[in-house]
Amino acid sequence: MIEGLIALWIFMLAAFTGYEVISRVPVILHTPLMSGSNFVHGIVLVGAMVALGEASGATEQLIGFIAVILAAGNAVGGYVVTERMLEMFKTKDEQNKKGGQE
Repeated sequence: MIEGLIALWIFMLAAFTGYEVISRVPVILHTPLMSGSNFVHGIVLVGAMVALGEASGATEQLIGFIAVILAAGNAVGGYVVTERMLEMFKTKDEQNKKGGQE
């Protein structure tokens, strides 16, 4: 019982600290911050794949498979959002050149 409360306390402290740190980051630095967090999501994906590879029972394999799917979706979604954020910094000329090439 006490271990669960300690884990909940640590989770709450991490959530509060994360919110406070992110809220103080200037807007111009959000794109590099997203890139860094995408790297972390890639590590989570590798961990999920390792856990799936080590799973022995059907329940463990199901949980590992779900973890891989969610981690992959999280990483891909992060890169899509980062790409869209980078598009905002391009000039009109760069956007026109890209539009003409496609």
